[in-house]
Amino acid sequence: MALGTAWAIRGKFGHEQGAAWAGAIGAIALILVAGRTDWYHKVFKLALAAAVGWGLGGMISYGVVVGYGRAADFPNVYYGLTMLFVIGALYGFLGGGLFSLAIVDRKEFNVKWHALITEMLALGLLAYALLINQIEWFMTPPRSELWAACLGAAIAVAWFMIRNNQKEALRVSVYSGMGAGFGFAFGNFLQVIGAGSSLPFNFWNIMEYAIGFFGGLGMAYSTLTTKWPESGTEGSKHSNLLPMFLVTAFIPFVVWDQSFNVEKLEYVLSIGGSEDAIGVFRVISLLSIALLVLISFTKYYRAKYDYKDVRSIFLWLIVVYAFLSFLLTGIYKHPIEQYLYILNIAAILFLMRGQKVTFDHVEEFPRKWLIIILIIICLLALLAVIAVSSHGPLKGSQMRFL
Repeated sequence: MALGTAWAIRGKFGHEQGAAWAGAIGAIALILVAGRTDWYHKVFKLALAAAVGWGLGGMISYGVVVGYGRAADFPNVYYGLTMLFVIGALYGFLGGGLFSLAIVDRKEFNVKWHALITEMLALGLLAYALLINQIEWFMTPPRSELWAACLGAAIAVAWFMIRNNQKEALRVSVYSGMGAGFGFAFGNFLQVIGAGSSLPFNFWNIMEYAIGFFGGLGMAYSTLTTKWPESGTEGSKHSNLLPMFLVTAFIPFVVWDQSFNVEKLEYVLSIGGSEDAIGVFRVISLLSIALLVLISFTKYYRAKYDYKDVRSIFLWLIVVYAFLSFLLTGIYKHPIEQYLYILNIAAILFLMRGQKVTFDHVEEFPRKWLIIILIIICLLALLAVIAVSSHGPLKGSQMRFL
Protein backbone atom coordinates (compact mmCIF):
# COMPACT_ATOMS: atom_id res chain seq x y z
CA MET A 1 0.00 0.00 0.00
CA ALA A 2 2.85 2.38 0.78
CA LEU A 3 4.57 1.85 -2.56
CA GLY A 4 1.23 1.95 -4.37
CA THR A 5 0.26 5.25 -2.74
CA ALA A 6 3.69 6.78 -3.35
CA TRP A 7 3.64 5.58 -6.96
CA ALA A 8 0.22 7.14 -7.48
CA ILE A 9 1.60 10.40 -6.09
CA ARG A 10 4.60 9.92 -8.38
CA GLY A 11 2.16 10.21 -11.31
CA LYS A 12 2.02 13.96 -10.65
CA PHE A 13 5.78 14.29 -11.04
CA GLY A 14 7.01 11.44 -13.23
CA HIS A 15 10.47 10.53 -14.46
CA GLU A 16 13.31 8.97 -12.54
CA GLN A 17 13.24 11.33 -9.57
CA GLY A 18 9.55 10.74 -8.88
CA ALA A 19 9.99 6.98 -9.04
CA ALA A 20 13.05 7.18 -6.79
CA TRP A 21 11.12 9.03 -4.06
CA ALA A 22 8.35 6.43 -4.25
CA GLY A 23 10.87 3.57 -4.10
CA ALA A 24 12.44 4.98 -0.93
CA ILE A 25 9.02 5.26 0.73
CA GLY A 26 8.15 1.65 -0.16
CA ALA A 27 11.46 0.36 1.20
CA ILE A 28 11.09 2.16 4.54
CA ALA A 29 7.54 0.84 4.93
CA LEU A 30 8.86 -2.69 4.39
CA ILE A 31 11.61 -2.12 6.97
CA LEU A 32 8.95 -1.08 9.48
CA VAL A 33 6.80 -4.14 8.81
CA ALA A 34 9.80 -6.48 8.94
CA GLY A 35 10.75 -5.26 12.41
CA ARG A 36 14.42 -6.15 11.99
CA THR A 37 16.26 -3.87 14.41
CA ASP A 38 19.54 -4.40 12.55
CA TRP A 39 17.90 -2.90 9.45
CA TYR A 40 16.84 0.24 11.34
CA HIS A 41 20.48 1.24 11.66
CA LYS A 42 20.97 1.33 7.90
CA VAL A 43 17.52 2.59 6.96
CA PHE A 44 18.80 5.31 4.61
CA LYS A 45 21.17 2.95 2.81
CA LEU A 46 18.32 0.54 2.17
CA ALA A 47 16.03 3.39 1.12
CA LEU A 48 18.66 4.81 -1.24
CA ALA A 49 19.27 1.43 -2.87
CA ALA A 50 15.53 0.99 -3.47
CA ALA A 51 15.25 4.58 -4.71
CA VAL A 52 18.02 4.08 -7.27
CA GLY A 53 16.64 0.73 -8.40
CA TRP A 54 13.02 1.80 -8.77
CA GLY A 55 14.11 5.17 -10.14
CA LEU A 56 16.17 3.68 -12.97
CA GLY A 57 13.04 2.38 -14.64
CA GLY A 58 11.78 5.96 -14.81
CA MET A 59 13.82 6.47 -17.98
CA ILE A 60 11.61 3.98 -19.85
CA SER A 61 8.97 5.50 -22.14
CA TYR A 62 5.61 3.73 -21.93
CA GLY A 63 3.02 6.25 -23.13
CA VAL A 64 2.66 4.66 -26.56
CA VAL A 65 2.62 1.16 -25.04
CA VAL A 66 -0.34 2.20 -22.89
CA GLY A 67 -1.99 3.33 -26.13
CA TYR A 68 -1.63 -0.18 -27.59
CA GLY A 69 -3.64 -1.46 -24.63
CA ARG A 70 -6.43 0.96 -25.57
CA ALA A 71 -6.77 -0.41 -29.11
CA ALA A 72 -9.82 -2.31 -30.33
CA ASP A 73 -8.14 -5.51 -31.59
CA PHE A 74 -6.54 -8.42 -29.76
CA PRO A 75 -2.99 -8.34 -31.26
CA ASN A 76 -2.38 -4.71 -30.31
CA VAL A 77 -3.99 -4.97 -26.88
CA TYR A 78 -2.14 -8.17 -26.00
CA TYR A 79 1.12 -6.70 -27.24
CA GLY A 80 0.53 -3.62 -25.10
CA LEU A 81 -0.20 -5.64 -21.96
CA THR A 82 2.77 -7.97 -22.40
CA MET A 83 5.17 -5.09 -23.05
CA LEU A 84 3.85 -3.30 -19.97
CA PHE A 85 4.58 -6.51 -18.09
CA VAL A 86 8.17 -6.33 -19.37
CA ILE A 87 8.52 -2.64 -18.45
CA GLY A 88 7.04 -3.14 -14.99
CA ALA A 89 9.22 -6.20 -14.45
CA LEU A 90 12.33 -4.11 -15.17
CA TYR A 91 11.19 -1.51 -12.63
CA GLY A 92 10.61 -4.16 -9.99
CA PHE A 93 13.65 -6.32 -10.71
CA LEU A 94 16.04 -3.38 -10.38
CA GLY A 95 14.19 -1.90 -7.40
CA GLY A 96 13.91 -5.15 -5.47
CA GLY A 97 17.38 -6.22 -6.57
CA LEU A 98 19.32 -3.23 -5.29
CA PHE A 99 17.21 -3.14 -2.12
CA SER A 100 17.95 -6.80 -1.36
CA LEU A 101 21.65 -6.38 -2.11
CA ALA A 102 21.73 -3.54 0.42
CA ILE A 103 20.20 -5.95 2.95
CA VAL A 104 22.97 -8.55 2.48
CA ASP A 105 25.71 -5.90 2.39
CA ARG A 106 27.61 -6.49 5.63
CA LYS A 107 31.07 -7.21 7.00
CA GLU A 108 30.99 -10.87 5.91
CA PHE A 109 29.82 -10.00 2.39
CA ASN A 110 30.70 -6.54 1.26
CA VAL A 111 28.84 -5.60 -1.93
CA LYS A 112 31.29 -3.99 -4.34
CA TRP A 113 28.90 -1.28 -5.46
CA HIS A 114 31.42 0.41 -7.72
CA ALA A 115 31.93 -2.83 -9.66
CA LEU A 116 28.18 -3.52 -9.83
CA ILE A 117 27.39 -0.02 -11.10
CA THR A 118 30.13 -0.29 -13.72
CA GLU A 119 28.74 -3.63 -14.91
CA MET A 120 25.19 -2.24 -15.02
CA LEU A 121 26.35 0.71 -17.12
CA ALA A 122 28.42 -1.45 -19.48
CA LEU A 123 25.74 -4.10 -20.04
CA GLY A 124 23.08 -1.38 -20.35
CA LEU A 125 25.00 0.28 -23.17
CA LEU A 126 25.76 -3.04 -24.85
CA ALA A 127 22.14 -4.20 -24.67
CA TYR A 128 20.94 -0.91 -26.14
CA ALA A 129 23.53 -1.03 -28.92
CA LEU A 130 22.64 -4.62 -29.82
CA LEU A 131 18.85 -4.63 -29.45
CA ILE A 132 18.08 -1.11 -30.66
CA ASN A 133 20.94 0.11 -32.84
CA GLN A 134 21.74 -3.20 -34.52
CA ILE A 135 18.77 -5.57 -34.42
CA GLU A 136 16.24 -2.67 -34.23
CA TRP A 137 13.84 -4.42 -31.87
CA PHE A 138 11.73 -1.34 -31.22
CA MET A 139 9.14 -1.73 -28.47
CA THR A 140 7.61 1.73 -28.57
CA PRO A 141 8.44 3.61 -31.78
CA PRO A 142 8.97 6.51 -32.19
CA ARG A 143 9.56 7.03 -28.45
CA SER A 144 12.72 6.34 -26.47
CA GLU A 145 13.80 2.69 -26.34
CA LEU A 146 15.75 2.89 -23.09
CA TRP A 147 13.95 -0.20 -21.86
CA ALA A 148 16.82 -2.06 -23.53
CA ALA A 149 19.38 -0.25 -21.38
CA CYS A 150 17.39 -1.16 -18.25
CA LEU A 151 17.25 -4.76 -19.45
CA GLY A 152 21.05 -4.82 -19.71
CA ALA A 153 21.35 -3.32 -16.22
CA ALA A 154 18.95 -5.95 -14.85
CA ILE A 155 21.02 -8.74 -16.43
CA ALA A 156 24.12 -7.28 -14.76
CA VAL A 157 22.38 -7.29 -11.37
CA ALA A 158 21.21 -10.89 -11.85
CA TRP A 159 24.67 -12.08 -12.90
CA PHE A 160 26.25 -10.30 -9.92
CA MET A 161 23.88 -12.13 -7.57
CA ILE A 162 24.37 -15.52 -9.21
CA ARG A 163 28.15 -15.49 -9.23
CA ASN A 164 28.23 -14.28 -5.61
CA ASN A 165 25.69 -16.93 -4.57
CA GLN A 166 23.15 -14.38 -3.32
CA LYS A 167 20.05 -16.49 -3.95
CA GLU A 168 17.97 -14.59 -1.39
CA ALA A 169 18.58 -11.28 -3.17
CA LEU A 170 17.80 -12.84 -6.55
CA ARG A 171 14.51 -14.16 -5.17
CA VAL A 172 13.46 -10.67 -4.06
CA SER A 173 14.40 -9.30 -7.50
CA VAL A 174 12.31 -11.89 -9.33
CA TYR A 175 9.20 -11.51 -7.18
CA SER A 176 9.43 -7.72 -7.23
CA GLY A 177 9.72 -7.87 -11.01
CA MET A 178 6.82 -10.27 -11.45
CA GLY A 179 4.65 -8.21 -9.11
CA ALA A 180 5.41 -4.87 -10.74
CA GLY A 181 5.10 -6.36 -14.23
CA PHE A 182 1.68 -7.84 -13.53
CA GLY A 183 0.61 -4.67 -11.73
CA PHE A 184 1.52 -2.44 -14.67
CA ALA A 185 -0.33 -4.62 -17.19
CA PHE A 186 -3.33 -5.20 -14.90
CA GLY A 187 -3.46 -1.48 -14.16
CA ASN A 188 -3.65 -0.75 -17.89
CA PHE A 189 -6.52 -3.24 -18.15
CA LEU A 190 -8.36 -1.45 -15.32
CA GLN A 191 -7.66 1.87 -16.99
CA VAL A 192 -9.17 0.66 -20.26
CA ILE A 193 -12.26 -0.72 -18.52
CA GLY A 194 -12.66 2.53 -16.59
CA ALA A 195 -12.22 4.65 -19.71
CA GLY A 196 -15.46 3.21 -21.05
CA SER A 197 -17.36 4.44 -18.01
CA SER A 198 -18.58 7.92 -17.18
CA LEU A 199 -17.00 8.00 -13.73
CA PRO A 200 -15.17 11.31 -13.05
CA PHE A 201 -11.94 9.65 -12.00
CA ASN A 202 -8.33 9.69 -13.14
CA PHE A 203 -7.92 6.10 -14.30
CA TRP A 204 -4.25 6.75 -15.09
CA ASN A 205 -3.83 6.94 -11.33
CA ILE A 206 -5.30 3.47 -10.93
CA MET A 207 -2.63 2.12 -13.26
CA GLU A 208 0.08 3.95 -11.30
CA TYR A 209 -1.25 2.64 -8.02
CA ALA A 210 -1.38 -0.91 -9.39
CA ILE A 211 2.30 -1.13 -10.36
CA GLY A 212 3.31 0.13 -6.92
CA PHE A 213 0.84 -2.09 -5.05
CA PHE A 214 1.72 -5.34 -6.81
CA GLY A 215 5.42 -4.47 -7.05
CA GLY A 216 5.40 -3.75 -3.32
CA LEU A 217 3.48 -6.97 -2.71
CA GLY A 218 6.12 -8.98 -4.57
CA MET A 219 8.97 -7.24 -2.76
CA ALA A 220 7.29 -7.65 0.64
CA TYR A 221 6.37 -11.33 0.16
CA SER A 222 9.84 -12.34 -0.99
CA THR A 223 11.60 -10.28 1.69
CA LEU A 224 9.44 -11.55 4.54
CA THR A 225 9.70 -15.20 3.48
CA THR A 226 13.48 -15.20 3.35
CA LYS A 227 15.90 -15.73 6.24
CA TRP A 228 18.46 -12.96 6.18
CA PRO A 229 21.81 -12.85 8.01
CA GLU A 230 22.35 -10.30 10.76
CA SER A 231 23.63 -7.02 9.33
CA GLY A 232 25.39 -5.69 12.39
CA THR A 233 25.43 -2.04 13.45
CA GLU A 234 29.10 -1.14 13.58
CA GLY A 235 29.73 2.27 12.06
CA SER A 236 26.27 2.22 10.45
CA LYS A 237 25.16 5.63 11.69
CA HIS A 238 28.07 7.43 10.09
CA SER A 239 27.54 5.55 6.83
CA ASN A 240 23.92 6.76 6.75
CA LEU A 241 24.91 10.42 6.33
CA LEU A 242 25.36 10.54 2.55
CA PRO A 243 22.42 8.21 1.81
CA MET A 244 20.24 10.36 4.09
CA PHE A 245 21.23 13.50 2.18
CA LEU A 246 20.45 11.87 -1.17
CA VAL A 247 17.08 10.46 -0.04
CA THR A 248 15.74 13.45 1.89
CA ALA A 249 17.42 16.38 0.13
CA PHE A 250 18.77 15.61 -3.33
CA ILE A 251 15.92 13.51 -4.75
CA PRO A 252 13.17 15.81 -3.37
CA PHE A 253 15.03 18.88 -4.64
CA VAL A 254 15.27 17.40 -8.15
CA VAL A 255 11.52 16.67 -8.00
CA TRP A 256 10.91 20.29 -7.00
CA ASP A 257 13.26 21.69 -9.65
CA GLN A 258 11.65 19.66 -12.44
CA SER A 259 8.02 20.10 -11.37
CA PHE A 260 7.50 23.42 -9.62
CA ASN A 261 8.09 25.75 -12.53
CA VAL A 262 5.91 28.53 -13.91
CA GLU A 263 4.50 26.37 -16.70
CA LYS A 264 3.22 23.65 -14.35
CA LEU A 265 1.82 26.17 -11.88
CA GLU A 266 -0.23 28.08 -14.46
CA TYR A 267 -3.43 26.88 -12.81
CA VAL A 268 -2.74 29.54 -10.13
CA LEU A 269 -3.50 32.19 -12.75
CA SER A 270 -6.78 30.47 -13.63
CA ILE A 271 -8.04 30.80 -10.03
CA GLY A 272 -7.27 34.50 -9.89
CA GLY A 273 -3.70 34.36 -8.67
CA SER A 274 -0.81 36.38 -10.03
CA GLU A 275 2.70 35.53 -11.10
CA ASP A 276 3.76 36.57 -7.61
CA ALA A 277 1.42 33.91 -6.23
CA ILE A 278 3.21 31.32 -8.36
CA GLY A 279 6.44 32.41 -6.72
CA VAL A 280 4.85 31.95 -3.30
CA PHE A 281 3.79 28.41 -4.22
CA ARG A 282 7.33 27.62 -5.30
CA VAL A 283 8.70 28.92 -2.01
CA ILE A 284 6.15 27.00 0.07
CA SER A 285 6.98 23.75 -1.73
CA LEU A 286 10.71 24.31 -1.30
CA LEU A 287 10.27 25.10 2.39
CA SER A 288 8.40 21.82 2.91
CA ILE A 289 11.42 19.98 1.51
CA ALA A 290 13.73 22.04 3.69
CA LEU A 291 11.64 21.00 6.70
CA LEU A 292 12.00 17.35 5.66
CA VAL A 293 15.79 17.78 5.47
CA LEU A 294 15.94 19.56 8.83
CA ILE A 295 13.92 16.86 10.58
CA SER A 296 16.01 14.10 8.98
CA PHE A 297 19.30 15.66 10.05
CA THR A 298 17.94 16.25 13.54
CA LYS A 299 16.98 12.60 13.70
CA TYR A 300 20.42 11.66 12.46
CA TYR A 301 22.21 13.35 15.36
CA ARG A 302 19.69 12.49 18.07
CA ALA A 303 18.00 9.29 17.03
CA LYS A 304 18.62 5.81 18.34
CA TYR A 305 17.27 4.45 15.06
CA ASP A 306 14.52 2.43 16.67
CA TYR A 307 11.02 1.73 15.35
CA LYS A 308 9.68 5.16 16.27
CA ASP A 309 12.53 6.96 14.53
CA VAL A 310 12.11 4.98 11.32
CA ARG A 311 8.34 5.46 11.41
CA SER A 312 8.87 9.21 11.78
CA ILE A 313 11.16 9.24 8.74
CA PHE A 314 8.59 7.27 6.73
CA LEU A 315 5.75 9.56 7.75
CA TRP A 316 7.59 12.76 6.82
CA LEU A 317 8.72 11.37 3.47
CA ILE A 318 5.24 10.33 2.37
CA VAL A 319 3.41 13.34 3.85
CA VAL A 320 5.70 15.86 2.16
CA TYR A 321 5.38 13.94 -1.12
CA ALA A 322 1.58 14.02 -0.87
CA PHE A 323 1.63 17.70 0.14
CA LEU A 324 3.67 18.59 -2.94
CA SER A 325 1.16 16.77 -5.16
CA PHE A 326 -1.64 18.87 -3.64
CA LEU A 327 0.29 22.06 -4.28
CA LEU A 328 1.01 21.07 -7.87
CA THR A 329 -2.61 20.30 -8.79
CA GLY A 330 -4.50 23.01 -6.93
CA ILE A 331 -5.18 24.50 -3.53
CA TYR A 332 -8.97 24.85 -3.60
CA LYS A 333 -9.93 21.98 -5.87
CA HIS A 334 -8.21 18.63 -6.14
CA PRO A 335 -8.76 15.47 -8.19
CA ILE A 336 -10.70 12.97 -6.11
CA GLU A 337 -7.84 10.46 -6.12
CA GLN A 338 -5.70 12.82 -4.07
CA TYR A 339 -8.02 12.49 -1.10
CA LEU A 340 -7.55 8.75 -1.42
CA TYR A 341 -3.85 9.34 -0.77
CA ILE A 342 -4.76 10.65 2.67
CA LEU A 343 -6.99 7.65 3.36
CA ASN A 344 -4.22 5.31 2.23
CA ILE A 345 -1.64 6.96 4.47
CA ALA A 346 -3.99 6.75 7.44
CA ALA A 347 -4.70 3.08 6.68
CA ILE A 348 -0.98 2.29 6.36
CA LEU A 349 -0.17 3.85 9.72
CA PHE A 350 -3.07 1.97 11.33
CA LEU A 351 -2.10 -1.39 9.81
CA MET A 352 1.54 -1.02 10.80
CA ARG A 353 0.72 -1.00 14.49
CA GLY A 354 1.71 -4.15 16.35
CA GLN A 355 2.97 -6.04 13.30
CA LYS A 356 4.84 -9.23 14.17
CA VAL A 357 6.73 -10.98 11.38
CA THR A 358 8.48 -14.34 11.46
CA PHE A 359 11.03 -14.86 8.69
CA ASP A 360 10.45 -18.36 7.35
CA HIS A 361 12.50 -19.33 4.36
CA VAL A 362 10.51 -20.67 1.41
CA GLU A 363 12.62 -22.95 -0.77
CA GLU A 364 12.09 -22.30 -4.46
CA PHE A 365 13.57 -23.06 -7.83
CA PRO A 366 13.76 -21.06 -11.08
CA ARG A 367 11.29 -23.52 -12.63
CA LYS A 368 8.60 -22.21 -10.29
CA TRP A 369 9.34 -18.64 -11.35
CA LEU A 370 9.03 -19.63 -15.00
CA ILE A 371 5.68 -21.29 -14.33
CA ILE A 372 4.38 -18.15 -12.60
CA ILE A 373 5.53 -15.98 -15.52
CA LEU A 374 3.78 -18.29 -18.01
CA ILE A 375 0.59 -18.11 -15.95
CA ILE A 376 0.78 -14.31 -15.99
CA ILE A 377 1.31 -14.28 -19.77
CA CYS A 378 -1.78 -16.49 -20.23
CA LEU A 379 -3.78 -14.34 -17.82
CA LEU A 380 -2.83 -11.23 -19.79
CA ALA A 381 -4.23 -12.89 -22.92
CA LEU A 382 -7.55 -13.36 -21.11
CA LEU A 383 -7.50 -9.73 -19.94
CA ALA A 384 -6.81 -8.63 -23.53
CA VAL A 385 -9.87 -10.53 -24.76
CA ILE A 386 -12.04 -8.93 -22.06
CA ALA A 387 -10.65 -5.45 -22.81
CA VAL A 388 -11.28 -5.75 -26.55
CA SER A 389 -14.87 -6.89 -26.02
CA SER A 390 -15.59 -4.10 -23.53
CA HIS A 391 -15.24 -1.08 -25.82
CA GLY A 392 -14.79 0.34 -29.25
CA PRO A 393 -11.90 2.62 -30.28
CA LEU A 394 -10.74 4.75 -27.35
CA LYS A 395 -9.09 8.14 -27.33
CA GLY A 396 -5.32 7.79 -27.23
CA SER A 397 -5.28 4.30 -28.74
CA GLN A 398 -2.21 3.28 -30.75
CA MET A 399 -1.63 0.68 -33.48
CA ARG A 400 1.54 -1.41 -33.46
CA PHE A 401 0.16 -3.94 -35.93
CA LEU A 402 -2.14 -2.91 -38.76
